[in-house]
Amino acid sequence: MEGGAPPTHDLLAFALPDDQATPVDDFLEGHPRYKQIRFLNRGAYGFVILALDNQSEEQVALKFIKRGPQHITKYVDREIANHMRLRHPHIIALHEVFLTKTHLVLAMEYAAGGDLFRYVSARRGLPEDEARWFFQQLMVAVDYCHRMGVTSRDIKLENTLLDGGQWPLIKLADFGFSKDPKQQSEAKTRVGTPAYLAPEVIAAQPGKSYDAQKVDIWSCGVLLYVMVIGRYPFGMPSDAELDPMRRLSRMMERTMRAEFSFPADKPLSDGVKDLISRILVQDPALRPSRHEIQAHAWFMQGLEPGALNFNDAIVQESLANQPTAEMLAEVHSIVEEALQEVASLPGVGQPQISKSDQLQTNHSGDDDGAPHLMMASEELGYLTSGTLP
Repeated sequence: MEGGAPPTHDLLAFALPDDQATPVDDFLEGHPRYKQIRFLNRGAYGFVILALDNQSEEQVALKFIKRGPQHITKYVDREIANHMRLRHPHIIALHEVFLTKTHLVLAMEYAAGGDLFRYVSARRGLPEDEARWFFQQLMVAVDYCHRMGVTSRDIKLENTLLDGGQWPLIKLADFGFSKDPKQQSEAKTRVGTPAYLAPEVIAAQPGKSYDAQKVDIWSCGVLLYVMVIGRYPFGMPSDAELDPMRRLSRMMERTMRAEFSFPADKPLSDGVKDLISRILVQDPALRPSRHEIQAHAWFMQGLEPGALNFNDAIVQESLANQPTAEMLAEVHSIVEEALQEVASLPGVGQPQISKSDQLQTNHSGDDDGAPHLMMASEELGYLTSGTLP
């Protein structure tokens, strides 16, 4: 979505400066196409580095997932297959997949503006006009994904990247928990990030499915709340004295009841409060559809005529140019090969990063074998206390 006159503001660059980049081994040594530049980020899946594509002379983000059955799951295969189907200006492009001696690598479009989490955190929340500019783009991206049959199940600020332009355009990223019920199966498992989980995901029972599109809608509502308020809706500052697991429990209890409020000291329009209140409801059947959100008066403000039809031609083109069976088979073969655990080369390991950058994953209690309730090691504290760092 290119339309609308976005608010004027100073864009902060959130990429690590070269002199602050975390030192890592050269995982691309001798690669014929890519040259490593610097470390970007790390998650439960592995890590991401910035590299130069010698063919296109453009910078790309390379996502490294360690080889072996402990790291390469069916979710990796699904992530790649679903991501390959999505080609959209508001979705990070997946260029190719390849193997190194130690890792499976996803070569993706690089978003120079960092992620929306850092952007919002630096401002302790955004003015409504700016939040609306991002939210309009997010809903265009979600509309496209859902029309393509793909649900994210992990929409959050950290997975919403910025292109680095003067008026930032968002790029939805990370389809590690994505689902396409026509290609895979119905959504049943408890996956996602605690602060963004919908009540029905927390309460998910083995063998019982939920509407993953309505789960994405819930996460979009949480994201909008955080943008305009500067904290998470179901974490309260009053919980700060509790131990981390108790704070998490309190947050989950409020989420299950859809119990949140708008701070009295935060001036907000009735429009944005109405939209958030319509989205963050316990019963998914009562949540608005993406079309109803796009028709909401607050959402429509400043929207360029024709923006709601932005996806029509893109969806048609995408459906006409889906990955072939041969392409999917080749990717599946690469993933199968990545399942074979390869011993780390002497002197080569994971990038050395601070504990605050690490993600921890709980692998228990999931009927589909999925790692669930992912959170950063420091995230448990701030998301349950209600404030951004």
